[in-house]
Amino acid sequence: MRIALWQHLKPLIALNDHKRPWGGHITVALSVGTPLLVGVWLNHFILGIVVSLGGLSSIYLRQTPLAHRMVTMALVGFGFCVSFTVSSLAGFHPVMMTIAIGLVAFAATFISRYFTMPPPGSFFFIMVACVASAMPYDLAALPQRIGLIFFGCMLASTLVLGYSWVQFMTNSTKGIHPGEPTEPRVVAIFLEAGTIAFFIAASYLLAIGLGFDRPYWAPISCLAVIQGASFRAVWHRNIHRIVGTALGLCLAWLIFSLEPNLWALALLVMSLSFIAEILITRNYGFAVIFVTPLSIIFAEASQAVHDINSVIYLRMVDVILGSMVGYFGGWLLHKKQFYARLEQAILARLKKT
Repeated sequence: MRIALWQHLKPLIALNDHKRPWGGHITVALSVGTPLLVGVWLNHFILGIVVSLGGLSSIYLRQTPLAHRMVTMALVGFGFCVSFTVSSLAGFHPVMMTIAIGLVAFAATFISRYFTMPPPGSFFFIMVACVASAMPYDLAALPQRIGLIFFGCMLASTLVLGYSWVQFMTNSTKGIHPGEPTEPRVVAIFLEAGTIAFFIAASYLLAIGLGFDRPYWAPISCLAVIQGASFRAVWHRNIHRIVGTALGLCLAWLIFSLEPNLWALALLVMSLSFIAEILITRNYGFAVIFVTPLSIIFAEASQAVHDINSVIYLRMVDVILGSMVGYFGGWLLHKKQFYARLEQAILARLKKT
């Protein structure tokens, strides 16, 4: 009995052997934390948050040749800006926001699958769109916000370039590998991306229909669960998401109950980013513990300072709802025979035209 229980629990807490160089972790922490430190210094903490959101693009730093690495950073930065813009423009109506999140989810999933991007794949593109959906709708402020997130992406690219220069100058090139080949099954990717986008958008619309306020965690949780490589992985991610988020919300409650000043919050963001970057490819459940308070600081720091208890309650409900929707989406997505037949039918139809 104990052995069987341990066999089920072991995959949930095991650390995968996907280590990254320490310089990459430090680069991510600086990309995300530096804008907030500058924002606090200039008395513009909220603007610093938007810049830090762009700094998250540094998480896509790859151990590839320099040219490939910098092209990847440029494209990721562009994708972040597009995701943020599309979501921000749709903020005037919940239905439009649902469509916007669905479109971002489809495009991000399709592109990341086609170019076989390793983890975190499409996750942070969609997270940026969801965080933007939680911001107050202000069309006049949109150009400034887009400029700030673009600046954050540029800062991340500059720091990645500096780290890469040091890495290559010191011949610390162990683990450098060429980029992955593209995925040739375009129709299969299209069907997968469409399914994922549908369930992500559905989780947001369902949360809105149930009267939830700014339910940005519902689509994030749905995405995190549905991305499992197998149905067992979907179930594991469902557990990871709910348990990891519960622990992360406890950590967020502890942070805000201590009533930290803005300098402390900025340093906490840097520390949380550093730890999450270490864990994101090794154990998703552990990473979620630190991503959760990070996301709350990005999306609703001002509200959390005044009423952390209501924030914790609302986000936990979001996570449970989104995870359940993601679980059903993962169940459908892993009906391999159904999707194989659908793919063949579409290919046959295309050949006739």
